[in-house]
Amino acid sequence: MQALCWRGVNELAVEDVPDPTIVNSDDVIVEVGLSTTCGSDLHLIGGYIPAMRAGDVLGHEFMGTVVEVGPGVRNHKVGDRVVVSSFVSCGRCWYCRQGLFSLCDNGNPKPAVTEALWGFAPGGCLGYSHAMGGYAGAHAQYVRVPYADHGAFTIPAGVDDVSALFASDAAPTGWTGVDQIGVAPGEVVAVWGAGAVGQLTARAAMLRGAARVIVIDRLPERLEQVRRFVGAETLHLEHDDVPGELRERTGGRGPDVCIDAVGMEAHPGGVLGPVDMVKQQLRVQTGRPGVLREVMHACRKGGRVFVLGVYAGFVDTFPLGALMNKGLTVKGAQMHGQRYIPEILRALEDGSLSTRHLATHPMPLAEGPRGYEMFKGKEDGCVRAVFEVGATAAR
Repeated sequence: MQALCWRGVNELAVEDVPDPTIVNSDDVIVEVGLSTTCGSDLHLIGGYIPAMRAGDVLGHEFMGTVVEVGPGVRNHKVGDRVVVSSFVSCGRCWYCRQGLFSLCDNGNPKPAVTEALWGFAPGGCLGYSHAMGGYAGAHAQYVRVPYADHGAFTIPAGVDDVSALFASDAAPTGWTGVDQIGVAPGEVVAVWGAGAVGQLTARAAMLRGAARVIVIDRLPERLEQVRRFVGAETLHLEHDDVPGELRERTGGRGPDVCIDAVGMEAHPGGVLGPVDMVKQQLRVQTGRPGVLREVMHACRKGGRVFVLGVYAGFVDTFPLGALMNKGLTVKGAQMHGQRYIPEILRALEDGSLSTRHLATHPMPLAEGPRGYEMFKGKEDGCVRAVFEVGATAAR
């Protein structure tokens, strides 16, 4: 089959790779209909995430049709149209029983790297390096889905393929941040980043009853999407006085909740922004924490910060003084898709959530390398490149 593979740092190619097969009784094989780029893929492509090997198949956000089921699968049959959680979780361990699916004890069969980095290994993730399980990704004609009764979800008839695609990872990432940090009715929430994850985080906060939701970004076309499709307020990172405006809109206090939906490859300004860039390129640090600094300085005293953007290892100039002296609560997580995807599919079905607008650049899988170039460079207003892979892509 054809698949989009990592060949080395900043080098991608569409290649022939072996078709996946059923390995365990609870596996299914999915014919991929649509898959999409994600900002966290850029960390892999750029060499910032360890344990990539030449030939690894990329991609973790997708939907498609079940074409083969293992003998232990109970919830799916051949022909089901499904969206799949990017994180691999068994559904049975202690963490899964707490609803913390991305922390699954059994989802990552290669835990050594992440145990060394972080003390314990989280669950596995499709198409996200050998540090996260070594699973083949979804930028391919077919993909094996482990623990399919827990990780694959039948798409309602009233939800189209493109809308359902973003229920795989981007929407549950936003839902995870908003729910885990406890956004409450009447609160003010500020979200840094107006990509797919930032937009859907903002929408999740609005659906939970936040009084005001403000999204900050430097790209005007993305901020326009926020205003048009999400209904949140916006601030331009470079043209507006973001700290001043946030205080002005909150009676001088600052937002109750601030969310970093950007992650380790942010483009912050100020004196430390270029320093962060150089340190990351020299591998002195693994991430650029500029947005983290902005988030923690902007949050009100006693407020809450959630880190949704991916960070892999260590960063310098972390504002520990702000955290301690302002009494902030800081949390972070990879997304718990198995917990939130059913709710997201219902929101797509009843019209309270819209995601189709995020698919700005559809293209065939054969153009995958070019799609990632456009996505990384934000070319032509690209929010997401969507790869039309299989038969369901026509729906």
